[in-house]
Amino acid sequence: MPGTVAAPGAGQTTLVQAAGMNQAILWHRPPPCSPTVDHRKTLNVTLWLVAIGLFMQTLDTTIVNTALPAMAASLGESPLRMQSVVISYALTMAVLIPASGWLADRFGTRKVYFSAIVLFTLGSVLCAVSQNLSQLVASRVVQGAGGAMLMPVGRLVILRSFPQERLLPALSFVAIPAMVGPMIGPVLGGWLSEQFSWHWVFLINIPVGVAGAIATRTFMIDKRETQRAAFDGVGYGLLAFGMAAISLSLDGFSGRATGHATVVLMLVFGLISIVTYWLRAGKQAAPLFSPALFRIHTFTIGLLGNLFARLGSSGMPFLLPLLLQVSLGYSPTHSGLMMLPVAAAGMLSKRLATSLITRYGYRHVLVVNTVLVGLTIASFSLVDASHPVWAQVVLMAFFGAVNSLQFTAMNTLTLKDLGQQGASSGNSILSMMQMLAISLSVTVAGGILSAFSHFVDHGAPQDALAAFHATFICIGLLTAASAWIFWQLSPDVPRESKKDDSLDLG
Repeated sequence: MPGTVAAPGAGQTTLVQAAGMNQAILWHRPPPCSPTVDHRKTLNVTLWLVAIGLFMQTLDTTIVNTALPAMAASLGESPLRMQSVVISYALTMAVLIPASGWLADRFGTRKVYFSAIVLFTLGSVLCAVSQNLSQLVASRVVQGAGGAMLMPVGRLVILRSFPQERLLPALSFVAIPAMVGPMIGPVLGGWLSEQFSWHWVFLINIPVGVAGAIATRTFMIDKRETQRAAFDGVGYGLLAFGMAAISLSLDGFSGRATGHATVVLMLVFGLISIVTYWLRAGKQAAPLFSPALFRIHTFTIGLLGNLFARLGSSGMPFLLPLLLQVSLGYSPTHSGLMMLPVAAAGMLSKRLATSLITRYGYRHVLVVNTVLVGLTIASFSLVDASHPVWAQVVLMAFFGAVNSLQFTAMNTLTLKDLGQQGASSGNSILSMMQMLAISLSVTVAGGILSAFSHFVDHGAPQDALAAFHATFICIGLLTAASAWIFWQLSPDVPRESKKDDSLDLG
């Protein structure tokens, strides 16, 4: 298994993450041999299939955000109450990611990847024909089930199929569309919903999905493990139920139709399920995730920091298009274009991470940068109709730069000391935590926005803007407060050396 050198990714993707998202994935690479022309062709087609799959998955995480107001108008909902469309997708991915590696070992990478594309495409069709918000949320669950397997299984195919000398170029190749997807997603989503209808945000996946499914069935290399470790199904069930129950209960607190008694019961049983999992895991020979990982100082701090720091920042892709369209009157296309500086500055700032950590160390970089991210989020409370567009672009770009630097530093810290034995399992927890953080972040942002909307809504157009401003201040302070977690880092945590300049785990 390769080390922890990562190919540049779409925000939260690493080479270790590609190792199957499961602690039980181990394999022996066959001895080097001269590949035939047909074998090289199969490898190249497989590479393109994985790249397209990653593009579909990463595009869909951002393309929906700018189309949410159009969806709300079509479905008769308030645009400020559409967070469940985002939550359902991210939460489904968080729940299913830990099982993706075991599924690939059990049924083979070709079958699982084919099933992932079919599920993703079917979910897209169901989203496009949804007649109300409940149907749309259920369809997003189906789509998320496919997306949860596209990313880890696709990279697992590459790791198991490509010879060592072609591995890094192959992973770098598939990382390109994974970066492009989030960059063009907001613009494409806004343009499609404005020029045609929001349904096309999902319909564009259908021809790509059909072609990808046929090509996968025909060309993709099939890899599976003959000796598989037992899957901790009980532990997985406890963990999955706990994550889903906690996230859905928090969404219920934001004022949806769920009764308060039901919401409280979901929260309590979710917490009980999580605690039961960890108590049980300590007694199991092969738990889904070993509690021993949390004896590693950098892993524990990095994972907790990932969760709490993202509670604020991961809600911004949901909040910003709503701010621009609902309160500032921007068109969907215009609001999508305004998100471009966030993605572009984020890509450029990734390369600063290693040099900053080398010079100042993890503790100082993460504490200072977390506060910067929080203050930047809070500064969006100053944005109003009189704010010049160029100043909005500068603010967007600065947020994208510090947020990307935050992700890169947090993820590198979390994985740096795991070693070969714990890398796959630890990275699986990290990937799951990242998707869970997106779900919780949108839940928290939507709940705070809904609460302030009820509090300040007196029928005037500027009331919604006041609710947005208060929300930005709250989640900005929440993010800045998470710097306390990184302050607990030991000052003698080794800094990255110059030879690790290619490390990019953001």
